[in-house]
Amino acid sequence: MADFSTLALSESLQGVLQSLGYTSPTAIQSEAIPLLLEGKDLIGQSKTGSGKTAAFALPILQSLELQPRLLQGLVICPTRELAAQVAREFRKLGRAHKDLQVLVVSGGEPVWPQRKALQRGVHIVVGTPGRLLDHLQRGDLDTRSVRTVVLDEADRMLDMGFQKDMEQILDALPQQRQTVFFSATFPNSIEAMSRVHQQAPERIVVSDPVEQAPDIEQLSVAVDSKSKLQDLYGVLTAYPSDSVLIFCNMKATVARLAQDLWHDGLSAAGLHGDLDQFERDQVLARFRNRSVRILIATDVAGRGIDVEGLDLVINFELPQQAESYVHRIGRTGRAGRTGRAVSLTTRGDQRRVENIEALTGTALRTIEAPAAFTSEEVPQHLLAPMDTILISGGRKDKVRPGDILGALTGKAAGLDGADIGKIEIHDRLSYVAVSCSVSQRAVRSLNEGRIKNRRFRATLTR
Repeated sequence: MADFSTLALSESLQGVLQSLGYTSPTAIQSEAIPLLLEGKDLIGQSKTGSGKTAAFALPILQSLELQPRLLQGLVICPTRELAAQVAREFRKLGRAHKDLQVLVVSGGEPVWPQRKALQRGVHIVVGTPGRLLDHLQRGDLDTRSVRTVVLDEADRMLDMGFQKDMEQILDALPQQRQTVFFSATFPNSIEAMSRVHQQAPERIVVSDPVEQAPDIEQLSVAVDSKSKLQDLYGVLTAYPSDSVLIFCNMKATVARLAQDLWHDGLSAAGLHGDLDQFERDQVLARFRNRSVRILIATDVAGRGIDVEGLDLVINFELPQQAESYVHRIGRTGRAGRTGRAVSLTTRGDQRRVENIEALTGTALRTIEAPAAFTSEEVPQHLLAPMDTILISGGRKDKVRPGDILGALTGKAAGLDGADIGKIEIHDRLSYVAVSCSVSQRAVRSLNEGRIKNRRFRATLTR
């Protein structure tokens, strides 16, 4: 379709899309939105970067009744990070819906604030299977008014062992509802779930944008396992990037590699299963705002990571499954930008390389290992120019980005606007990136001053 105006969306949603600069729907949006607006059940096959969140969020928002405040849309996601990302998209697209209440319900967070929010009433819940089931069993989650349920990345949830939880949640929903599955693949287990829980679903298959994307350069560096760290440093030296995402297969490798890079003076952090939720949120916030330049993650921990302008993805280890490779590299080369994916391959990786090339239809171009930087001089592009300040107030405290910006650039702090980077507001916390040269001063000023006539604690994150 040429533009969103050809879809049967309300004037208010059309206005929001126009204000956000959204003009042309993606393939999955063009096909899914009309079917979902008609109330049909749907199976959508699409992969990373296809625009599927807006494809199901817009029809849910269009059908919402804001009064009384009842749960009408339920979205189930494999990870908290993806749930938070989906919730942000709902809030952004629903900005014209007065008093819209979107709640993230996931593990790693205290139960009681979620319970209180559910008791007050919400319109849309986005959550992970385990915590959603927990609230159902506690009696906190009233599903009687649910009109639409979406299983986002359904195949990934099955891979993570959530099938039983997903089945129990679906069984607890009204029989008269719209059921939507979005999945990168369509294994037999999803087909079986569809037969039980969907009514005559439409099926849409959208080819993977990564497979179509000539703007992702895919390289392979033949390495020896004993020199892998130095070869990684060579790649980081040869391809200067604002943000780099490195994938490993095991959390122990992530932790060890993050420690090695940090010890050698690089701006790096790891994302793995041993971090608690607060630590995970903090690492991701620092990566998004460029106060961490290099993020190292496993496939599971890396689900839901969506960083604007991600220049480089490195496979420190090739994944077992070729489809995981496609998910990994799909995080770069978005929005018309050129991306690059570099894989460090050992002699034992040949079969994995062949499977990847067969799936993507693209041959990895083999290059010599670039020369690494010396330990005495780390390249500037591997150092972070920003620090991150954590502030003990957020969305629920009515704190907005403009309030934090004003507190930092006002007379008390006197910071230059150029020293302030991305501001990210969470429910009860906020993160702001500031230049390293003024970060200590900024923390002092925030602790001595006020935001919206209230005192909040500010600390530097490391």
